[in-house]
Amino acid sequence: MELRLLVTFEKVASVLSFTQAAAELKYAQSSVTSQIRSLESSLGTELFDRLGSRIRLTQAGERLLPYARQIIELTEEARAEVADAGEPSGAIAVGTMESLTSYRLPPLLELFHHRYPKVQLSLRPTLGDETRHALRQGTYDVGFLMERETTHAGLETEVLAEEPLVLVCAPTHPLAGHGGDSLATGDLAAVQLVGTEPGCPYRDLFEDELRVRNGAPPPFMEFGTIEATKRGVAGGLGVALLPRVAVREELASGVLVALPWEPPFVLHTQLAWRSGKRLASHVRLFIDQSVRLVREQAAEAQQSQEPVN
Repeated sequence: MELRLLVTFEKVASVLSFTQAAAELKYAQSSVTSQIRSLESSLGTELFDRLGSRIRLTQAGERLLPYARQIIELTEEARAEVADAGEPSGAIAVGTMESLTSYRLPPLLELFHHRYPKVQLSLRPTLGDETRHALRQGTYDVGFLMERETTHAGLETEVLAEEPLVLVCAPTHPLAGHGGDSLATGDLAAVQLVGTEPGCPYRDLFEDELRVRNGAPPPFMEFGTIEATKRGVAGGLGVALLPRVAVREELASGVLVALPWEPPFVLHTQLAWRSGKRLASHVRLFIDQSVRLVREQAAEAQQSQEPVN
């Protein structure tokens, strides 16, 4: 079996699309189809069931897939070790989300850019379910998660930090004058809420909590990004629950104020990869540096005890 045929097979099996696999591998679709047929011919069995415009793995394809992944991973590991043992090199596909990319990862990205220039990082913006699926399928090498749970089937995880959340509003918002008394969840029943898209973990948990406590779907005004959400809140459009790290500057400057509401759930920033996967040295280096830098950043923020309103 040729390695290139196994690489093509693994990609098609991961995305279950000849068209998408061809685009990601930068092949013509006819080349992908030809390579899969060559592999099937050499093995004497079909690897995919063709169901009109859809495909799925046959039982033989299911049995071959873990072996193909092991062979590809070992080959990549050997190539990285032999090519330049003195300097880490290789590609890493990283699943992440906006709040982490913008507010947790810059020191890590700067470190790799300057100290390990031969390590090629490809950041893929996805949310929890999609990131976990891509890790299990082998599409991503590692993925950053912000989740309430810290164990995930089929994945190994390293908890990097607890991710504090804060409910914020504009200084002119009626709730900004609430005083030092804690807000109850029921106090938010009629408040206009501003948030990122569904699928964002803290947005979904916040919405579920309000729905359970108040008996009705909360009124959400959706924005596509954290930056847009912060601007909407600062403009007096409503209140939003966001990671404290994402609003630190706005709270310190007074553009936003923190409301005295404590979320009844806790999220953790985590780094995950597929269980049983042999990690190349440059991937292990990325994991180790991620753990160190994110934990240091979180510890410094906790120790600083910055004012939040």
